[in-house]
Amino acid sequence: MKRLETIMRRFLVWRFAPAALVVALLLLSGAVSRVPDVRGDEAAPYKALKRFSEVLEIVERNYVEPEETDDLIDGAINGMLQNLDPHSSFMTPDLYREMQVDTKGEFGGLGIQIGIKDGQLTVIAPIEDTPAYKAGIEAGDFIMKVDDHFTKGMSLMEAVKLMRGPKGMKVTLTIVRRGLKEPKEITIVRDIIAIKSVRSEVLDDTVGYIRISQFQEKTDKELAKAIAKLQEAHVEGYLLDLRNNPGGLLDQAVKVSDAFLPAKKLVVYIQNRKGQKREYFTENNGLAESIPLVVLVNGGSASASEIVSGCLQDHHRAVILGTQTFGKGSVQTVIPLSGGYGLRLTTAKYYTPRGTSIQNTGITPDIEVAQELIVAHQENGASFHIKERDLRHRLENKDLPKDEEAAPSDAGEGDDQEATGEEERRDYQLQRAIDLIKSIAVYEKLGQPTPVEAAAAANG
Repeated sequence: MKRLETIMRRFLVWRFAPAALVVALLLLSGAVSRVPDVRGDEAAPYKALKRFSEVLEIVERNYVEPEETDDLIDGAINGMLQNLDPHSSFMTPDLYREMQVDTKGEFGGLGIQIGIKDGQLTVIAPIEDTPAYKAGIEAGDFIMKVDDHFTKGMSLMEAVKLMRGPKGMKVTLTIVRRGLKEPKEITIVRDIIAIKSVRSEVLDDTVGYIRISQFQEKTDKELAKAIAKLQEAHVEGYLLDLRNNPGGLLDQAVKVSDAFLPAKKLVVYIQNRKGQKREYFTENNGLAESIPLVVLVNGGSASASEIVSGCLQDHHRAVILGTQTFGKGSVQTVIPLSGGYGLRLTTAKYYTPRGTSIQNTGITPDIEVAQELIVAHQENGASFHIKERDLRHRLENKDLPKDEEAAPSDAGEGDDQEATGEEERRDYQLQRAIDLIKSIAVYEKLGQPTPVEAAAAANG
């Protein structure tokens, strides 16, 4: 009975976490203000845990090699959470510390955003100007091995721990890529990944280009500086590039939206399983709420990126251009546990201002433009994007018909990713967006309604 009580405490400790828990948010995640009360009849958990205790005891006594009880229990917790959805996970103290480093935007590693697809560790997107990006890692690569460690069945956090480490140390990734006849080994030297989430420049003398690579603690401050610099250049419009942005902090998504909208506009609301809602509104930032805005998105735009693009689309503030986004409409709460452990749990879904859930569907651009250069690569099987609906144990979207919600992903058939470096001049989506901004500016000078204003009028 003593063993059973110990196990019960380990499994249920998060249920009794204090209300003042620090709530954090991972990449591709949101955050909520409090942990939902999930306590109910305690007899059912004890009955199930009795069965678990029996199995645990048999394993401890009869397994071919000795195993630590803590390791066995941690493994069981991992298995439980992995069966919930792709974004819930249990973190050991080391992994929990790694997660906290992520949100600050500086760590020693390779610079890859990863996910799990069909049990395989898969690259969602390499982060710009990082060792992985420069080594040629591509979105859609399956990572078969990290050094000598096979990744089949490995959790995301375990993989992150293997890839992170001191600057200057080498890591060899064995990847499987469409179009390659056999696995390819790529050796990458770790570096300090100090990710500047915002970069900006003036394109074609009149367009203010703003690229947000992910939503971190200082994204809003970096964005404010970028806008101030572009305003000094007297740009005629802004181009907000969210392609291959995997997401990040919910509060930063709200603050980024705030920069382009007037006060008291609904950005997003979240709703838990009890139907309780929490709404997030703009305040009084409005740094760039008047001049034309075009937002670039693609299949690598997820979570916080979808919150921003969905908000600006619903309020008719921007024209969304590109291809269908990733489709992650769930919110994760990060809960600290005793002993330095952490729990990342999906606790709610988020909805755009007009009440649309984008879970498994994503944001549909106002103007769909495929990246022709990347499509040419994909015809040779070189690259593709994973979508939320491709992930095992994904949350279903009850707002959609079953046949539509379960539709297969179009990854690898005309999806796209951002062209960079020498290819940037042939970035078809970027050129289309620049042309669109210039066209909107012409409409305004002529005193005619812009496409955004016309759409707003048509929708009342």
